[in-house]
Amino acid sequence: MKVDCGPDAAAQTHWLAVAVPTPAHSSVAEPLTYRSAQPLPPGTLVRVPLGRREVLGVVWCAQPPPPAALAERTRAIAGALADVPALDAAWRALVAFTARYYQRALGEVALAALPPQLRTLDAVQMARRLKRAPAAGADAPAHQSKTIALTAEQTLALAEIDQNPGPFLLFGATGSGKTEVYMHAAQAALAQGAAAQVLVLVPEINLTPQLQARFAERFGAAAIACLHSGLTPAQRLKAWLAAHTGQARIVLGTRVAVLASIPHLALIVVDEEHDASYKQQEGARYSARDLALYRGHISGAKVILGSATPSLESWHASAPVAEGGAGRYQRLAMTHRVGAAGEHAGLPRVLRVDMGRQPKGTLIAPPLLAAITERVARGEQALLLLNRRGWAPVLHCADCGWKSECPHCSAYRVFHKIDRTLRCHHCGLTERVPRACPACGNLDIGTQGRGTEQLEEHITELLAGVQRPGGEAVRIARIDADSTRGKGRLEGALAAVHAGDVDVLVGTQMIAKGHDFRRVTLVAAINPDAALFSSDFRAPERLFALLMQSAGRAGRDAAVGADSQMWVQTQHPQHPLFVALKAHDYPGFAARQLAERQQAGFPPFTHLALLRAEARSQDAAQAFLTALAAQAAALPAQDAAHAEALAQVRWYPAVPLAVQRVAGIERAQMLLESPHRPALQRVLAACQPLLHALRAAPAHRAIVRWAVDVDPQSL
Repeated sequence: MKVDCGPDAAAQTHWLAVAVPTPAHSSVAEPLTYRSAQPLPPGTLVRVPLGRREVLGVVWCAQPPPPAALAERTRAIAGALADVPALDAAWRALVAFTARYYQRALGEVALAALPPQLRTLDAVQMARRLKRAPAAGADAPAHQSKTIALTAEQTLALAEIDQNPGPFLLFGATGSGKTEVYMHAAQAALAQGAAAQVLVLVPEINLTPQLQARFAERFGAAAIACLHSGLTPAQRLKAWLAAHTGQARIVLGTRVAVLASIPHLALIVVDEEHDASYKQQEGARYSARDLALYRGHISGAKVILGSATPSLESWHASAPVAEGGAGRYQRLAMTHRVGAAGEHAGLPRVLRVDMGRQPKGTLIAPPLLAAITERVARGEQALLLLNRRGWAPVLHCADCGWKSECPHCSAYRVFHKIDRTLRCHHCGLTERVPRACPACGNLDIGTQGRGTEQLEEHITELLAGVQRPGGEAVRIARIDADSTRGKGRLEGALAAVHAGDVDVLVGTQMIAKGHDFRRVTLVAAINPDAALFSSDFRAPERLFALLMQSAGRAGRDAAVGADSQMWVQTQHPQHPLFVALKAHDYPGFAARQLAERQQAGFPPFTHLALLRAEARSQDAAQAFLTALAAQAAALPAQDAAHAEALAQVRWYPAVPLAVQRVAGIERAQMLLESPHRPALQRVLAACQPLLHALRAAPAHRAIVRWAVDVDPQSL
């Protein structure tokens, strides 16, 4: 039943529109109507019957009585969680916008934003939980740590944040003190009132403990709640309730926290705003960064986006209109590291190694090895970045050409020497390494490419005779998704690095984001060339950000960082990306990339959406998308507004994804492009009923699932 959120006209029975967790791609996208003996305000959490189950729902609004025939069949709510304060209008507006913009059902988004344990607790159990929680505002944040002197740039940035509404793009070099600006801005926001709250978003779970420790030192641990997917259900419910009731004055979290109920929001900080991890890749494919901006707008909260390498969308939005930008954000620049004087002072010197001049098969060039040896001998740390885990990405037979392809995916299984397995990093298939080639029986099976396991073993061999200042052997550690799989292993590995118990750290991009390694004075990118010629238009932006962020791990302590270095081993040392990296010239890099994107018609100068389909065959997946495009094109005769929007949207043919088969399922996609966001949204909304009808058609029974990805991060 379509929801009409008008006044409640019933005298005895109250009719309520309730958002419920409908299945993905259900044709029921709107709240359902229930009756209640008592009036319940919008935002009340209730338990309602849905089919044969009883589920958690959110009262969205009251509405007029339905026709008598429908009223008799309308079911009653089973009960309300009356002790939980109602979710406020700003939260409901955020959820409604998310569902509408990212083309998902309202109930799906609303219930996914709530902690899972809420779905299993009744009113009595919830009352007990709330009784154990401290009263809201019981622990008011106070400045508990020693005062840190601010730099001139930090002082200027804070003055601008205080005097202007924002949103702000804090463009700060690594080590320039962005976190200190966040904390001072948070202190000012909390001072606005006894109930004021602050939301701080980080891209990765492994960055949360480090930032949490700094905020806890400043504001007190009792005033802080952490929200991320790594929490247990009980921990997540406790943190959510702390934020919802106002007990938590500061909420730290990953992208899931952007949809948390924080009723008295005064400030939102998005750290490392460029990071692709802010884009959800399943369900409602929302961007937490973009939702943070919208949430700040509807809540009246200031928003600070911070990064040393901002996304090109944010950079363009913060450029003045007179300079060709959008002028929507205010840009605040901090180009100096704390304790350093002069432009780029304290930033690592970038050295490029031409691998075309090195002996064939060289993994670590002799000049780089000499530099690492020198650092280790002085008691300093080195960080080696290779963004590929495992020993080698491919196992192959030179005799017959066999390669370690995954039987279920369009990808190769990665060779992991540490446990002698072949693993598919897409479907998870793991098998023992064959003793001989499965195709021809050749016993001499080789590897292609290098991963972090191989790099770790190789550097261990090269530094076998090197000693630390005290005469001990060199200590080498590896941090990637494999080495940190167990609970607490990542925290333990990072603690060892911070304590100085590691001399050389080998890892993937996990070690390049946000960590404050005080003893690291040398960072090396071992093989970054793969992204230079990628078909994905965002690949150069991601590579530059990764290398700049990696370089930022070196020389963060002024006492040891005066001679910090960033080494890049590449076959293309004169590539413009590496030239800009050497000069620490993000503005120049961004200007060139934006010019290329404008010429090619890519974001931020146009708006994109992907329609994806998965089926048992590639032909079926592509046929489904092609049929959708044909039916959408036939709608203009019935709807003039749709005709106008459709004329502003370009449809590209259906094509396979880069990895077209995963776990035996074929995947295809169709790109939609428009210079006008409203036109693209109108067309996507018109496609929703067509998608449901097509999937139900006998001709498309092979379709497993479909998805709409608005503002995709990769093509």
